[in-house]
Amino acid sequence: MSAKIPALVRDKVSERAKRTLDTVEKFVNEECIPADPIYNAQGSTFDDRTMKWSHPQILDDLKAKAQKLGLWNMFLAKGHYAEGAGFTNVEYGLMCERFGRSQTASEATNNSAPDTGNMEVLAKYGTAAQKEAWLKPLLAGEIRSCYVMTEPTASSENSACSDATNVSISIKRDRDSYVLNGQKWWISGAGHAHCKLYIVFGKTDPSAGRMGQHSIILVPADTPGITVTRFLSVFGFDDAPHGHAHLVFKDVRIPASNIVLGEGRGFEVMQGRMGPGRIHHAMRSIGAAEKALDWLLARANEPRKRPFGKPLNEQGVILDWIARSRTEIDAARLIVLNAAAKIDESSAKDALMEIAQCKTLVPNMALSVIDKAVQIYGAEGISQDTPLARMWAQVRTVRLADGPDEVHWEQLGKRENRRAMEVRERLQRQIEATDRLFGLYGMEGEKGPVRRIEVPLRAKLA
Repeated sequence: MSAKIPALVRDKVSERAKRTLDTVEKFVNEECIPADPIYNAQGSTFDDRTMKWSHPQILDDLKAKAQKLGLWNMFLAKGHYAEGAGFTNVEYGLMCERFGRSQTASEATNNSAPDTGNMEVLAKYGTAAQKEAWLKPLLAGEIRSCYVMTEPTASSENSACSDATNVSISIKRDRDSYVLNGQKWWISGAGHAHCKLYIVFGKTDPSAGRMGQHSIILVPADTPGITVTRFLSVFGFDDAPHGHAHLVFKDVRIPASNIVLGEGRGFEVMQGRMGPGRIHHAMRSIGAAEKALDWLLARANEPRKRPFGKPLNEQGVILDWIARSRTEIDAARLIVLNAAAKIDESSAKDALMEIAQCKTLVPNMALSVIDKAVQIYGAEGISQDTPLARMWAQVRTVRLADGPDEVHWEQLGKRENRRAMEVRERLQRQIEATDRLFGLYGMEGEKGPVRRIEVPLRAKLA
């Protein structure tokens, strides 16, 4: 894998990271991908009493192998966190792409969502006591966690959770405690047997300013008053053994010391959590696209497949799919690595535009490649006999996770549109310069109608 690092970022990857990349590739190809079907089979038993799935033994075996190889907690970026394995966002991004080829690889190396983002929250904003209680066992892979954000339609008067300011679950101060009341759903990982911590985003002060009403609090999963009402499927997949839970909080009492960073600072914490996480989603999606292209190539080169008397790899449309997929994957990878490099150089806050580009472009690219692979397999492609249908369902959810595409497109559009005045002024100056050159060379009769760019007076005065 180290030989395939894009030339534009090769000098940003250390020799240690290159060796680790090769180890990651070998581990994923030889251990994780063959184990994926076993993982699905072992994680399919559900306990109605505990509302948890059974824990697959093969995952513990993979974790032991990963730790022995030194493949553990690579996501905590060098220069940003004291914890972690000491890799940059660019270096981890390349590894994360390989993890995206397997269902088990991310968790086997303790690099899986939502734990990665939750550990970043604790590492960046947690108190010493919070780190001892929760970050330490999460880093050791002893427990798992959830990020409790999204709410069902019925839980809020203004319930469009694409706008996080509408989140309405109540986190009300009562002396030395906070009391939680409300509903949450699509809580990924809540069905895992080892899930012990909920990181809950809710409203502490409805009277505060729009961005100061919300807070984040740490809630032990076994706290009285929390009910798991059901698990939601994703395009028919139950996503065992993690699951996506619908939770009800009724008079759930939590110590005030469990608040993260401070009351009213929920959005600050949330944005600090989601920036790198979107990079991780994007790189895993690229890995999924690469895997889909592998399956496409395998099908296109099956000797027995000769529709209309000609091999698939000689069909023009198939070669077009292969070429387009290769180009789109490589282009998307550079977009993501550019964002990762920007975070490494400064911070996620300074790379908001680049992160939004990744978040919107990459899942759509991956869906396009996976869809082509499904198409070439025909009916088999939508069955459980290939990994393609599950991959499509998982990547499709990324277009909604951490904010839907449309929210990011709108923000990107607003940011880009800020250049409009400077662009208009520059174009007008260029037009005026052209007019002067026509006169200088005695060619005024040939210049034709003169285009003007209207520049508002306030811009001229500025």
